[in-house]
Amino acid sequence: MRRFGVLTFILIFLTACSYLKESKPILKQSDYERMIAGSFEADYIGTDNCLFKCHQHDKINDNFNKSVHASQINKETMLPLINCETCHGPGSKAVDEIKIVNGRPQCNYSSLIDLKRLPAGAKNLTCLKCHSLVSTPNLALWRGSAHDMAGVACSDCHRLHVSPNQKVLHDEQFDLCTGCHKKIKTEVKNVSHHPIGEKKLVCTDCHNPHGSVTDKLLKRENVRETCVYCHKEKGGPFTFEHADLMDDCNNCHKPHGSINDNLLKKREPILCLNCHSGHHSASSTSLQGLSNTKKAKLYNRCTDCHGSIHGTDLPGKKMLR
Repeated sequence: MRRFGVLTFILIFLTACSYLKESKPILKQSDYERMIAGSFEADYIGTDNCLFKCHQHDKINDNFNKSVHASQINKETMLPLINCETCHGPGSKAVDEIKIVNGRPQCNYSSLIDLKRLPAGAKNLTCLKCHSLVSTPNLALWRGSAHDMAGVACSDCHRLHVSPNQKVLHDEQFDLCTGCHKKIKTEVKNVSHHPIGEKKLVCTDCHNPHGSVTDKLLKRENVRETCVYCHKEKGGPFTFEHADLMDDCNNCHKPHGSINDNLLKKREPILCLNCHSGHHSASSTSLQGLSNTKKAKLYNRCTDCHGSIHGTDLPGKKMLR
């Protein structure tokens, strides 16, 4: 009997393995959505049928009809069909089980995909099933990006049901981004700052929130290339270059804001003396033969004399004004 039981177990195991090896067709997207909602009985009925018994979502529907997504319902665009059920799953059961709650009709939300309870990755898949194709250039680097790894969902930034605007408007960017990046919000309020708080410059002028091959999600190759895109007069090339500045602007500047003039990390002459001995060392010949009044001037800002600190083409002058 014991031997018979062992043989039976082996036979069942082998049968199970052979079943797993069988080639099966991939489920349709609609079947996966039913699976996520946990309701295999529901069917797709279209936006008009979803809303005709209840006017609670009329404002949301109006915003949607005025958005860029609504234009994709037109079959002539050859783009994926976008409607209520594209994101929320099949709606027949939700509509069939409408009940009155506090004097207002309410559908059976439990039969729909509960997007709020899904983890960020699953939420994003709802968007990416269309946008992985339509928005390929912008989302090519999303996978593994800083925001992706931090668990940021598309819906954390793109509030689809608030207004017809599906993208984040320029005037909204500062408040949206600094909701998470609170240190940046503090830096921008310093005396010297880029006009980010004034909304003349926005985060996406320098950063790509959907992913980048560079550090800090920069849109361009490195920090210097990002800065000289606007500050072209500092970019050179110069005959005589300030080598460290040509490498990385962050060596001297804080990009978002500083308590020092010109976004400097430290005040002059302390900043310059971090690298240069200047005129203050015992070995310097710059102070010999100068009166005390003239010597005192050398303890002020270096840029009072050295005006072309980023570089110059003037022979013999180098970094002097």
